[in-house]
Amino acid sequence: MKFLDEAKVYIRSGDGGNGCVAFRREKFIEFGGPSGGNGGRGGDVIIEVADGLNTLIDYRYQQHFKAQKGGNGMGSDRHGAGGKDIVLKVPLGTQIFDEDRETLIHDFTKVGEKFVLATGGNGGFGNAHFKSSTNRAPRNANPGQPGEERWIWLRLKLIADAGLVGLPNAGKSTFLSVVSAAKPKIADYPFTTLHPQLGVVRTDGREFVLADIPGLIEGAHEGAGLGDRFLGHVERCRVLLHLVDATSEHAGKDYKTIRAELEAYDPELAEKTEIVALSKIDAVSPEHLKDQKARLKRAAKKTPLLVSSVSHDGVPEALRALLSLIGEAPVSANAKKATESPPDAEPEQPSGWSPLSR
Repeated sequence: MKFLDEAKVYIRSGDGGNGCVAFRREKFIEFGGPSGGNGGRGGDVIIEVADGLNTLIDYRYQQHFKAQKGGNGMGSDRHGAGGKDIVLKVPLGTQIFDEDRETLIHDFTKVGEKFVLATGGNGGFGNAHFKSSTNRAPRNANPGQPGEERWIWLRLKLIADAGLVGLPNAGKSTFLSVVSAAKPKIADYPFTTLHPQLGVVRTDGREFVLADIPGLIEGAHEGAGLGDRFLGHVERCRVLLHLVDATSEHAGKDYKTIRAELEAYDPELAEKTEIVALSKIDAVSPEHLKDQKARLKRAAKKTPLLVSSVSHDGVPEALRALLSLIGEAPVSANAKKATESPPDAEPEQPSGWSPLSR
């Protein structure tokens, strides 16, 4: 299944049904009168978080969603049926943006959470509604109110406990494949990871979710390489594991390049708790490793961990460091707890809604 973290969708709620103009005319009944029923209320467009989804690929092939129109009123005081709601299933961590891609409408953080994005139009009143002591035979009825329509953007930000960041070919995918059951693409050329990858890491009797983010290069915030659009996935991570390639020319410069891109994307992201590690230590000589460690220590102002995903050197220490910073209640645990809590019984109704239109 292809990973898709952004989709543009058109939604429209159902129009309300029209009211009916009718009169009761039956043999042997002396007093008739207006008997036109009200129209039914149009269906709503509801967004719901579904357990088990991790991509927006369903909205790659269908972009238009319309709720059902309310039924028209009929004679003999028969009201129109309410239109059926349409429910769009999205994965946990999805955000809804307006068409301008900047105005945040809603952010989903719990499994089973529902949000009414567009309310259906109210049904029109039939002529029986307008009957009064002074207007015994009204011949007017209201049309149904139109539904709401709009274009929206669905944007997925993965919820993970820890995130891997670094330059392309820093060893992020290899690290993820070693510590979890994930099978990311691994090759000896840059940008092998084109989409974020998730893996569940189990160590010391505990587990957490680790996200591998496609590599950044200098100028990513201006669109260079794959750009920085995938950095949205690490916004929800509690801690970052910054891998720096020991085989590069200057580990300190590589570290500062990534830090500059994080700062340019979001200053708050650059302030996240970070663990710095020098990867691929098995591929360099002890002298070169010593120089790279010293350069990285000066740039990061902290002593980096030494990691080799191939020989597994330093991997347990890196995982324990992540666990100590994630805390006792990681994001993944909160997500699992949310699956046990019952979803909202009914979406909140908009102001001005009346049960009469049902």
